[in-house]
Amino acid sequence: MIAAGYSDVINHALAFAAKHHDRQVRKGTKLPYLTHPANVAIILTRYGRDNDTVVAGILHDVVEDCVRDGYTQEMLEQRIGDKFGTKVLDAVLAITYRKIDDDGVDLSGDDRKADYLERLATASEEARWVCAADKIHNASSIVADLRRTVDPETIWNRFGGGKLGTARWYRQVYDRLREVGFSAPIMTELGQVSAELLELAGPAARP
Repeated sequence: MIAAGYSDVINHALAFAAKHHDRQVRKGTKLPYLTHPANVAIILTRYGRDNDTVVAGILHDVVEDCVRDGYTQEMLEQRIGDKFGTKVLDAVLAITYRKIDDDGVDLSGDDRKADYLERLATASEEARWVCAADKIHNASSIVADLRRTVDPETIWNRFGGGKLGTARWYRQVYDRLREVGFSAPIMTELGQVSAELLELAGPAARP
């Protein structure tokens, strides 16, 4: 369990994420991107997860989103492994959307999602916790934005999958985590928010 009080490694991870997500904003908003990994960390801390899991939550998008400014994917992976350990790196990589599969074949958007779901079968417990917390924050943010807007389509249009694809995606992740045997307490929250998102998307989004 994570100890109460200050954690130097978590502070270090937040500084690392802030550096690499600098100038990035949340999709369709002006919010600094760092608000997302910080919220993922808060969710994981709320469930009493250990430092490695919380750090993986903070860093979970670095490899996927920060190949720029002279950093290659290999460099980012090495930096994370060197600074935070292989357990954290393995969790981050397990839930990083891949553009290329193991055979070097380019993956389409749909293929990337299918690959992500497939790899949850071999992901560590820490990675599955981060996956669930990530999806809870993303889905909850969409739900909150939908409930405060007068034009829901402006929210749905932020996402490439549109209303149906976006709402169904979060439920697919929930269903897949259950399928691979992940039954942690956080799954109740993910189930609730993914169901709420489906409800807001309307009858056509429901399975």
